[in-house]
Amino acid sequence: MTDPALSKTGTSDRSAVLATSGPVRVGLAGATGFAGQELVRLMARHPHAQIAAAMASSASSPTRKLPALDRIWDGTIVPFDLAALADASDVVFLSLPEDAAGEVAPALVDRGVRVIDLSGAFRLRDEAARLRWYPKTKPASVVPVYGLTERNREAIRDARFVTCPGCYPTAALLALTPLADAKLLVGEVVIDAKSGISGAGKTPSERTHFSECHGSVAAYGVLGHRHTPEIEQELDGRTVTFVPHLVPLDRGILETIYAKVPTGTKTRQLHDVMQAAWASAPFVRLRAETLPEIKHVAYSNFCDIGWRLDEPTGRLVMVSCLDNLVKGAAGQAVQNFNVMLGFDERAGLLA
Repeated sequence: MTDPALSKTGTSDRSAVLATSGPVRVGLAGATGFAGQELVRLMARHPHAQIAAAMASSASSPTRKLPALDRIWDGTIVPFDLAALADASDVVFLSLPEDAAGEVAPALVDRGVRVIDLSGAFRLRDEAARLRWYPKTKPASVVPVYGLTERNREAIRDARFVTCPGCYPTAALLALTPLADAKLLVGEVVIDAKSGISGAGKTPSERTHFSECHGSVAAYGVLGHRHTPEIEQELDGRTVTFVPHLVPLDRGILETIYAKVPTGTKTRQLHDVMQAAWASAPFVRLRAETLPEIKHVAYSNFCDIGWRLDEPTGRLVMVSCLDNLVKGAAGQAVQNFNVMLGFDERAGLLA
C-alpha cells in the first residue's frame, strides 16, 4: 500500500518522507459529485500530488469520464472499491454521502491510509449529538481532527484522520471565533444564511429542480438543521439560531450574522481582534465595513468577512461569504492536505 520506509515512521515523520519523495498518491472517492469534481480539478493541478485513484460513490456506478476536465485531467472515474482505493493511495479524500463515509473512513484509517473526509459523519464530537444527527455513523478507532484549517493547523499537521467542517459552519466560525475568543460576544447569535443549489448535493429532488428554484428563495431546516450543533460545538456551547435559505444560484454562500458585543466596544477594537486572528491566514480576507458579496469569492478558496457595529447599542452585523464547493468543501480539504503533508498551505489553490 505504501513505501515500506513510511510504515516505520510516526505520523510527522511520514509526512516529511512523503513531502520529499515525489508526488503524494491521492485517492478520491465520490469524484462525480459537485465537491468531488472540484477535488479532481484542484488535485490534478497540485504541484505535489498525483491522482492515483478516482472513484464514484458506489460499486455499481458505471465507469465514466469528466468532459469538463478534458486536458486538465484525462483519467477515468471507476466504481468504488475500498481495497483498491487503500492500496493505491497514501491520502484519500472522501466526498461520499454521510452513511457511506461513516463506514469507509474508519476502514481506511485502520489500513494505515490518511483520510480527509468532506462529509458530516464525524464532525460532532459528542456521541449523543452524533447519534442524533448522523445515526448511521460508527465511532472511528482514531479520533478525527476538526479540519477548520485556520483554527487547528497544529493538530492537522499530525492528523491521520481529518473531518472537514460544513460549508455553513466554515463561514460562520471564521467570522465568530475571534470574537468568542476575545470574550466579545454577548448572548445568542443569529445566523441568516443563503446558499446556492449545489450545496444540496447532486442527487436531484423536487426542491432542487430548476423550475422550483428559479425566481424563488426558500428557508429550510428551520430549528432543525444539523449544522446548528456543529456551529454551537465550535463556539463552546453558545446558543445559535441558524436559518439557511436556498437561493437560485449554482454556488456560493452568504451569511448575515447578528450578535451583540459588550457595551462600550468600539469598531476599532473589533477590527484589531479580527486582524490579529487572521493576519497569517492566506484565505481569509477581512473587508471591515465594506461588506462582501458572493461574486467576490465564487470559484476561489477565499472567505471574505465584513462587519458593521452600532457602538451605542452594541449591535453587530457581520457578513461572511465563501464558495460552498471550494472554501466550503474541496478547497478547504486541499488546505488540510497541504498542512498534513508539510506543503505550502496555498499549494494548488493559488496560481
